[in-house]
Amino acid sequence: MTTTGTATPQTLSATRRTAGVALASVSGVAVAVQSRINGELGVRLADGFAAAVVSFGLGLLVLLVLVPATPGGRRGLVTLRRALAAGALRPWQCLGGMCGAFLVASQGLTIGTLGVAVFTVAVVAGQSGSSLAVDRAGIGPTGRQPITRQRLAGAVLTVLAVGLAVGDRLSAPGALALALLPLLAGVGTAWQQAVNGRVRAAADHTLTATLVNFAVGAATLLVAFAIDLAVRGWPTGHLPSEPWLYLGGPIGIVFIAIAAAIVRFTGVLLLGLATIAGQIVGAVLLDLVLPTAASHPGVNTLLGAALTMVAVLIAALAPPGRR
Repeated sequence: MTTTGTATPQTLSATRRTAGVALASVSGVAVAVQSRINGELGVRLADGFAAAVVSFGLGLLVLLVLVPATPGGRRGLVTLRRALAAGALRPWQCLGGMCGAFLVASQGLTIGTLGVAVFTVAVVAGQSGSSLAVDRAGIGPTGRQPITRQRLAGAVLTVLAVGLAVGDRLSAPGALALALLPLLAGVGTAWQQAVNGRVRAAADHTLTATLVNFAVGAATLLVAFAIDLAVRGWPTGHLPSEPWLYLGGPIGIVFIAIAAAIVRFTGVLLLGLATIAGQIVGAVLLDLVLPTAASHPGVNTLLGAALTMVAVLIAALAPPGRR
């Protein structure tokens, strides 16, 4: 505190970073719930791509109504267009939704087999290492961030935790191969959070950045679904009647909006780690309290999840390095 009683910039920054970490952890729990919803929707429709289209499509419809209806949303769209025209924002930085589409598709394709816990731990592995690389490259709105030994140790330990969590599935190559999809989705998630933060900064409006993410993701999923239809035909399942199975899209809006808003305070790595912590807690609780036929976590899965939490703490408690 200064002599006038006002907070110093360093104190204010630390407060915002702490609040950002708390919000990211809560959103991580929401992502675990979204994974369960989209996974179950994929089982009901008998098509993971169809479930992803429904989830992303509903989220996009909500944003198409919400953003133009608000003055801030309309200003954000105008500001974003100007930023693109002036070159302050590159078109490729608006493509984060492609990675979100891949994550949602992998939820519908794999959770019915892997369960939420194994799915989440695989996402964690990809996201941890990718966050380090994205921060180091300066892709996010905070610019280049250092890779310290402690953060690197946390990322490596996270990968080892994934091996432990899926170790009991080594005798099932098909299930183990499926774990590669959420692993790759985690790699893309870090890049998505970074570029969405750039879009949010350029538009100066969080929901505008979220709308861009959902529009790109929905377009990507429609192309993938069209290819899926051409190869496998129309899904054999039916649209379920339970309303809660259609909440994946709205939950995704909350997650993307929070990430785009706070990444400028936390950086990609710390945002990813806080989100991971929430995902791990939420995923294991879901698999324990509300298990499905595929989601009965064994000792290895629980130990892997616990080891992941340790890895997150190691990296999160690392002192900031010099830029």
